[in-house]
Amino acid sequence: MQEDTARSAIDTFLSAFNALDDSYVTPLLSQALTSDVVFWGPLGRSEGIEAVERFVLDIRSHPAGIGTMVRSSGVDMPDEWARYRWVFTTPDGGPRLTGTDVVHLRRSLIDQVIVFAGDIDAG
Repeated sequence: MQEDTARSAIDTFLSAFNALDDSYVTPLLSQALTSDVVFWGPLGRSEGIEAVERFVLDIRSHPAGIGTMVRSSGVDMPDEWARYRWVFTTPDGGPRLTGTDVVHLRRSLIDQVIVFAGDIDAG
């Protein structure tokens, strides 16, 4: 049951990247994230839904057009932490970026997001 709650919050978060219009981004994020969410993204640490909204809108303004962000794995959730893999593809089929997010949930909402973009080298 806990994984279902996490999956719902994660899928709603990712749906903000795929919204039909930028005006839908904030309402979707508000359904998935706490107002004080801590976001660890490619450009460092930020706080609040507004910071995540800026990140999502930046991704949506890709020069190739609005891409598609999808969860490409199940949700693995030990206790209140969850992880999943994602794929981002631009409208013309490239470039394609993959990664893994780790999220923390509080009261069925994501209160921390850690983004790992790209693959880790085998070593």
